[in-house]
Amino acid sequence: MSPLRRAGRLLAVLGAAGALVLSATPAQAADVLPPGAIDMSDNVQHVANLPRPDQLLTTINSDIAFQGDYAYVGNYGGFTVYDIKNPKKPKLVSSVLCPGSQMDLSVYGNLLFGSVDSSRSDDSCTSVAQSAANKASWEGIRVFDISDKRNPRYVKSIETNCGSHTHTLVPGKDRRNVYLYISSYSPSASFPDCQPPHDLISIVKVPLRDPQNASVIATPNLFPDGGNPGDGQPYPNGTSATSGCHDITAYPEKDLAAGACMGEGILMDIRNPEAPKVLDTVRDDENFAFWHSATFNNRGDKVIFTDELGGGGAATCNEAIGPNRGANAIFDISRRNKMTFKSYYKIPRHQADTENCVAHNGSLIPVDGRDIMVQAWYQGGVSIWDFSDSSHPHEIGYFERGPGADLFDGYWSAYYYNGYIFGSEFSRGFDVLKIDDRRTKGAKDVKYDIFNVQTQPEYKERGHGHGHWW
Repeated sequence: MSPLRRAGRLLAVLGAAGALVLSATPAQAADVLPPGAIDMSDNVQHVANLPRPDQLLTTINSDIAFQGDYAYVGNYGGFTVYDIKNPKKPKLVSSVLCPGSQMDLSVYGNLLFGSVDSSRSDDSCTSVAQSAANKASWEGIRVFDISDKRNPRYVKSIETNCGSHTHTLVPGKDRRNVYLYISSYSPSASFPDCQPPHDLISIVKVPLRDPQNASVIATPNLFPDGGNPGDGQPYPNGTSATSGCHDITAYPEKDLAAGACMGEGILMDIRNPEAPKVLDTVRDDENFAFWHSATFNNRGDKVIFTDELGGGGAATCNEAIGPNRGANAIFDISRRNKMTFKSYYKIPRHQADTENCVAHNGSLIPVDGRDIMVQAWYQGGVSIWDFSDSSHPHEIGYFERGPGADLFDGYWSAYYYNGYIFGSEFSRGFDVLKIDDRRTKGAKDVKYDIFNVQTQPEYKERGHGHGHWW
């Protein structure tokens, strides 16, 4: 039984008016919330929710980027701009219909970059799905001008090998260019633009003064030995072969990047952003099925890798799967840039077999002297957890809803930005949460002007100050 669950608040939605009432009976750890119910720890508050815009109601939300008073929420059908100047009352500014999953996105200056990893008939916003076996099909990066938040303008596309499942923005040291590290995978001999073995990433260089001239400048091979071959076993016990990367997190202040690359995790030197070099590689053939994403701690001496067991469409937060699969793995990083496994972290609340639940996207909460992270777990909700002791991570807060309509729902991302937690929910839209806890109190004094989570900023410790971003 989870102490947090015993101390939590269980809210049930009653009637068409959606009235909320406080339950007098504490929820048990193995209890499954009824549909429409909300449960949270005593230190978490649900501040606001905005549903998806009408034109994006048939497609799910994905990742989030932040700049100033705005949040940009990706969606398989396009993206949405929200005004979050008052996080308690977020406002819809605009939405753009431009289909092409996943629309993983980042922002820089007046530019927004969106990843397309679904083969399309062309690069336009009126394109339709078309087989990757057709040489004329397109997938890659779309570039939008967001200087007018009410009317974003599509300005450029760049085709990349195997499309762009995700991308990571790496600022150039000259501040004249930014680089996009394109992660993609699953090649096929029948795909002319996505041939095996695909042991590479694509690097797009974007001249900030002339984004129309953005282009692929390199396709470095990160796995000259072919990477992890995987074991060929099916879900839930199989491990993935490495054929590209799923996601990369850059830490420009440390000249480091961590790649979650299907069958393994890698640490890279990015001092020369046009030619990253692999420093170390780790594998976990016992418990990790699919290396999905990465997060550094602020000091850069730890890295979290997530395992997206079941691809986000399976119930993995149950007793049958156990605590070490579909979880996070914590690695310490030595001064020689070698990674050493320390422990796993998984949410301590069992979910129903009708709920997809697995480790997904999160970010640090910028507190002094501790390593605390907020993270999305699909229908497992949002977990806030402390990994200051690499060997003994533990949850300090949570928020979750009861089961959705099917086994494909929940939180895609949950990120901390300037005092609040913002969550992107597949079908329920854009959520704002707040944590009130002595362990995270100092985070409110760290302010960012821009926050692309996969471009991890360094924040000042031992005395509060502004977070630094390139």
